[in-house]
This record gives sequence, structure tokens and C-alpha cells, in this order.
Amino acid sequence: MIAFAGDRQFPQPVSAVAEALADVAWLVATLPDVQVTTAAPDHAAWRMKPKLAFMAGHLDTTMHRTEHRHGEVVGFRVVTKAVGATSTVTIRLAFHDADGGTRVAWTGELAEVTGLLKMVPKGLLQATAEKVIGDVWVAVAARLG
Repeated sequence: MIAFAGDRQFPQPVSAVAEALADVAWLVATLPDVQVTTAAPDHAAWRMKPKLAFMAGHLDTTMHRTEHRHGEVVGFRVVTKAVGATSTVTIRLAFHDADGGTRVAWTGELAEVTGLLKMVPKGLLQATAEKVIGDVWVAVAARLG
């Protein structure tokens, strides 16, 4: 539906970055303004306020690790539910050595939306997702130090 991609650089070695980013509990702990209800290395659940102004209440989100090759690649499936709407996002991170640091090549796809989200213009969904992605990368970089 809507695809995203990019690269992020980190000064830490691949082994450290890949280990942290493959751990769902570690990732969820970096997210600002969420209430984590379950956190394990391969899955987590949390509750948060929606980033779209017209949506009220809260969003219930689950994240499951779907692919994992140590130090090489990790994949996730993120499902978010609200009253009258759901979304499914797939994410894939590939780790590459970058002169002693790490380059993370990432892709994401907003694979499915249902309910009220089907009525939201594609541009608004894309802009909101890009803002959330940017915020998550900033939080990840801060936590990696």
C-alpha cells in the first residue's frame, strides 16, 4: 500500500546494533509516550495516543519478530487497533558494517488499513507515518548512545 525505505548510521559495531534492534522489548522501551503491557525479545504489546488528530481514545499495538538472522537481518509485523480501525505494518532491517560502525538499511510497508483509516487520504497517512518513523529513529539513536 504505502512503502518506506531508508538508511541510518550508528557508530556502534554491527553486533551491538543488530542485537539491540532485534530485541522487541528493547525497541519498545525506546518509544516515547507509550504504556507497555507486554515485552519479550520476540514480541511486545503497548497502548498509546493516536498521532492522527481526528482519532480519539487510544491505540493498542502488538509487534512480533517475524524474521531473525543474527547480525544480518530482522523483520517485524506491527498491528495497531483502534475503535473502528486497524493497520498492519511490516518492517525489515538489514545490518551492514560501515567502517567499524553500522549502517541499517530499512524498509517498511503499511500493508493494510481497515475501517476509518481507509477514508484517510494516502498523503496524510504517509506524512504521519514518516513523522513516527523519524521519532522512533531519534529515540533508538538516543538509547544506543
